[in-house]
Amino acid sequence: MHPLFRLLLLFCLPSLLFLVVLCAKSLPPDGRTQFDGTTEWHCGRDHRKTQQTWMFNRLWILFFLSNVFISLVFLCDAALAPGVLIKAARCLSSVYNRNKMRISSRLWILLMFSGFGGLTMGAFPSSVQIGGLFIRNTDQEYTAFRLAIFLHNTSPNASEAPFNLVPHVDNIETANSFAVTNAFCSQYSRGVFAIFGLYDKRSVHTLTSFCSALHISLITPSFPTEGESQFTLQLRPPIRGALLSLLDHYDWNKFVFLYDTDRGYAILQAIMEKAGQNNWQISAICVESFNDANYRRLLEDLDRRQEKKFVIDLEAERLQNMLEQIVSVGKHVKGYHYIMANLGFKDINLERFMHGGANVTGFQLVDFSNPMVIKLMQRWNKLDQREYPGSDAPPKYTSALTYDGVMVMAEAFRNLRRQKVDISRRGNAGDCLANPAAPWNQGIDMERTLKQVRLQGLTGNVQFDHYGRRVNYTMDVFELKNNGPRRIGYWNDADKLVLIQDSPLLPNDTTGIENRTVIVTTIMEGPYVMLKKNWEMYEGNDQYEGYCVDLASEIAKHIGIKYKISIVPDGKYGARDPETKIWNGMVGELVYGKAEIAVAPLTITLVREEVIDFSKPFMSLGISIMIKKPQKSKPGVFSFLDPLAYEIWMCIVFAYIGVSVVLFLVSRFSPYEWHTEEPEEGTDGQPSDQPPNEFGIFNSLWFSLGAFMQQGCDISPRSLSGRIVGGVWWFFTLIIISSYTANLAAFLTVERMVSPIESAEDLAKQTDIAYGTLDSGSTKEFFRRSKIAVYEKMWGYMKSAEPTVFTKTTAEGVARVRKSKGKYAFLLESTMNEYTEQRKPCDTMKVGGNLDSKGYGVATPKGSQLRSAVNLAVLKLNEQGLLDKLKNKWWYDKGECGSGGGGEKDKSSQALSLSNVAGVFYILVGGLGLAMLVALIEFCYKSRNEAKRMKLTFTEAMRNKARLSITGSVGENGRVLTPDCPKAVHTGPPIRQSSGLALVSSELP
Repeated sequence: MHPLFRLLLLFCLPSLLFLVVLCAKSLPPDGRTQFDGTTEWHCGRDHRKTQQTWMFNRLWILFFLSNVFISLVFLCDAALAPGVLIKAARCLSSVYNRNKMRISSRLWILLMFSGFGGLTMGAFPSSVQIGGLFIRNTDQEYTAFRLAIFLHNTSPNASEAPFNLVPHVDNIETANSFAVTNAFCSQYSRGVFAIFGLYDKRSVHTLTSFCSALHISLITPSFPTEGESQFTLQLRPPIRGALLSLLDHYDWNKFVFLYDTDRGYAILQAIMEKAGQNNWQISAICVESFNDANYRRLLEDLDRRQEKKFVIDLEAERLQNMLEQIVSVGKHVKGYHYIMANLGFKDINLERFMHGGANVTGFQLVDFSNPMVIKLMQRWNKLDQREYPGSDAPPKYTSALTYDGVMVMAEAFRNLRRQKVDISRRGNAGDCLANPAAPWNQGIDMERTLKQVRLQGLTGNVQFDHYGRRVNYTMDVFELKNNGPRRIGYWNDADKLVLIQDSPLLPNDTTGIENRTVIVTTIMEGPYVMLKKNWEMYEGNDQYEGYCVDLASEIAKHIGIKYKISIVPDGKYGARDPETKIWNGMVGELVYGKAEIAVAPLTITLVREEVIDFSKPFMSLGISIMIKKPQKSKPGVFSFLDPLAYEIWMCIVFAYIGVSVVLFLVSRFSPYEWHTEEPEEGTDGQPSDQPPNEFGIFNSLWFSLGAFMQQGCDISPRSLSGRIVGGVWWFFTLIIISSYTANLAAFLTVERMVSPIESAEDLAKQTDIAYGTLDSGSTKEFFRRSKIAVYEKMWGYMKSAEPTVFTKTTAEGVARVRKSKGKYAFLLESTMNEYTEQRKPCDTMKVGGNLDSKGYGVATPKGSQLRSAVNLAVLKLNEQGLLDKLKNKWWYDKGECGSGGGGEKDKSSQALSLSNVAGVFYILVGGLGLAMLVALIEFCYKSRNEAKRMKLTFTEAMRNKARLSITGSVGENGRVLTPDCPKAVHTGPPIRQSSGLALVSSELP
């Protein structure tokens, strides 16, 4: 009520009524009046009555002044007005008595109406003083408190006179009992009718003790206390019954209970009672003093004990910290189940749990679909965040309880006003520390009226029992799904736990996805994802190109979604830290809800499959070895011999000798190879110059050599056996020479590279060449988990090598191979190895086969509704052959080294160089030199024989032979001179001896 209007009611109206009665009493019986120009009324009475009228005038003036004083008191403090009015009435009565005045009944009625009218108006003040005690980290609750008071004071109420709530707020430090006491006493001394306050376990007993001693009602949204406190109203309903019903529903018989407050201990007692009846195995752990390291050690210890089910009853701040540690150690995946024992399931940040796979269940007190809540949310969202801290986030359930607490107090004050109960208090309520305590007399009425309140608030039905606890309330049961919290049922005292039929999403249902942009995480790795040339000119997805960029586009077309490519910040594929248990890379992006699809060269492994889902492989591969391409070896001097193995050359030599010997023997034994014809008539009886058998040992060797060289010979076998030997030798040389010629071109035109290693076994045996993998990826995990002896030996070397042989990125590993001069081998996926081999400067190569067989897959978070649709899209692309087309496009069509891996150098390498045929020239020169040497030996040998025969000196004989070699004659004028020697007389036919190749005749003396 406006103060001026209140002044009119309290002062003007009673005074006016009193004046009317006074005038009526002063009128003459005939009703006529006279006025003679003076200030005195003449009533035609005697002097006594005139004196009494004058006394009435004085009384009216006195009453007028008292009403002015009372009205001013009302303006200052409505709580003081009734008492002041009573004192004023007593003063008036004493004045009447002193003047021995007799007041008529009508006048007393008027006086009672006038005075007690103000008393009636002042029995319930128009401004109600309430207290507020807030502890640290309750900014949003304080904002809800202020908003509720503001809405109450400004809301119109036509049915009854309104009143304002005037708050007196103190922020207290609960750890300091003196501060708590001082704040409460300050509130009490201000004359508050009730206190709204929050507490924790350190301040709860102090506050409740003061309230019980001084009869001040405390309305609190904090955790319920187990002890009975008459003057404490607990807005937060107990969760014990709902929690036990949920445990029965899930049929848990072994789980861990984590708590941090006395409330948690009280719930634990109820659970232990139930456990004794049902033979439950419960591990109860108080984590009140735990830090992050303690949380991680605890979770790892529980994991070793195969504990997969948890009930967590922690305060909001500690609960959020606990959940972060659960995620960091990887315990938010499929197989784990958590029940949150609080009433604000939607207040908890479970974003990182949504795609982990763990089952998370909890309770929700505030129904955000309630029209009352929706209306308040509209007003809440309009609040200035600077003036109302905490209004930038949706109100928590404790804030909703705070709002309902103010509404409960306002409704109680309305009921008191309707009942016209006097709850007036002195301006100074007294000392709260007085001994004995001086409680407020109307405190019991206030407490009784508060407990009788029943209304519909933000938290549903608000009703209390005679102990001040909430009754007839309903809380929803929620479960975390891959798209957020979903209501699965409700609980109340009457029906207990009621589960509703959930309509699960179909595996390939992408409802809701089409209306938003899906984040696709990937890694900057050629040829999968690369920046375009002049990428600054583009925006969004158009800045990138590559195999995975095209693949993501095709998958999006098949599913019908919009997507945005996001490069993983740490540049890693994804591995779990063995100490912190935190996933990094693209796997971490999916696990922690930062992305919804990973389209990248991400290998499908067991450890990754435990936390994320993979599609069917879109590319098959294996671990391979990359080394620096060795320099091509220069061909040897006798490289023309390389087309045939040395064993074949040895066999050819032995075959050549063997054939020559067989041909010689066959010719010796075959009569058809001998020339035995008689001398022809007309001759002087001299024998023919033709030898009797042409195939001596040297001629046989010469024939075989000529046939092998395919040059022929001036003699040929005459006998059938000789021709058979020659025929099979010709066939043999045909095949050998043809095979040699066929291989000769390849060996002369291709320069071979000699690789120092050819397999993983070669790497494990040697120590000169270092080898390593990517520091975070499936290749490193393969060696770490392998039980094969060779790979175990390689892993032992890699993890202990100094400096480290691991690289942060694939590009760093390739660069290390190129700079190592052949002293470092990099183990990576075969697809990347093949791609790098086709890129300039074309100095790397893949050696050996793949060490394993695996595949790349498109990854999605656990339980994602995109999983089935992505999988079908990959299978369809594979059937259409698009995956092979993409690989050919980015691996070979865009290759820079050609099929041979040498680029432009391959064209010039087709021409033979001198080094390719140097050996042939060496043999030619050697043969020529040998021929000259043999000719010199023959010259000397013949000169020596001639010197002996002609009885000349060796020098003269050599001179004669030299003259013969130069001029063709040894005599003058070019005549051939023969020495003078007597002719022998032959008495018989000459004897001829055949010695293989030449026929030598000697004459007997």
